[in-house]
Amino acid sequence: MTKHEIISCERCRSRIECKANSFTKCQCSTVQLKLNEVQYVSENYDDCLCARCLTELQKEYQEKLKK
Repeated sequence: MTKHEIISCERCRSRIECKANSFTKCQCSTVQLKLNEVQYVSENYDDCLCARCLTELQKEYQEKLKK
């Protein structure tokens, strides 16, 4: 049995273990987003995202800056 809630990533729907009460141990904390990147993500999503999706959105944001 897991200690934390199992949820679906809002973007890709993969199952992830949410550790919001232990944020530093949560898989999403491995992605270091800058303030503008956090704002970009929060404009499009309200719920938790997996680390893979956060990384992809970070790259997507950086690509938009190059245009």
